[in-house]
Amino acid sequence: MSTPSRLHLQRLRQLWRSAGWPCQDLVEVELLAAGWVERLLEADGRERLRLTDAGIAHIAASLNRNRAARDAHEQLVERVATEMQRAGRIAWRGLSLRAGLPPAEGDDGGKTVWVNAMPDVYSIRHSTVEDYLEPAIHEIKVSRADLLGELRRPAKSAAYRALCGQCWFVIKAGIAEPDEIPPEYGVFIGHETHLELARPAPRRACKPDFATWMALARATPLLPPEDPQGQLA
Repeated sequence: MSTPSRLHLQRLRQLWRSAGWPCQDLVEVELLAAGWVERLLEADGRERLRLTDAGIAHIAASLNRNRAARDAHEQLVERVATEMQRAGRIAWRGLSLRAGLPPAEGDDGGKTVWVNAMPDVYSIRHSTVEDYLEPAIHEIKVSRADLLGELRRPAKSAAYRALCGQCWFVIKAGIAEPDEIPPEYGVFIGHETHLELARPAPRRACKPDFATWMALARATPLLPPEDPQGQLA
């Protein structure tokens, strides 16, 4: 192997953080065979594992990739939040919300299923009339793997829809086609310089429930973007 899998990288990080006591499973066999770890014999006869320079280099490369993905994600989140503010909306990032979903099909108990959700951007219109708030959620994806993982968790996506009147996926250009996103969501494509509307989100009437209002009260909305004209005054 020339490139470690996600499982191999996870084990390499675990060995780096630990004393290196072996599990003696097939994952370690592959790590040893690839030269990413080596065996050391302790004075008391016990054996432990230590990362080689090659193993450390793979961890460092993985860290850099993850950091770049996080930076790209944060940049796109900030752009979406700014666009919502420019459209006259109040926006929050990183809210922790709780959505009540109907019971699963075949559940005779009929109990509400509660799901925690942390949308990337939650926004409402700047209005004092509750019927005009039009809460919206934008979920940002900059990697195809992250997008597909999200779509494989229907409960999480259903929680987003339950919390707003319009739900959007904002995808980095090139990671997917709009028709890969279920029709319940609108789609924006994030280019280097702008957001492209690929498909509008279905709209339905929705008012924030009491739990959402409490979460908004505890959180701080994003500050409005700076006005370049104001800086020139």
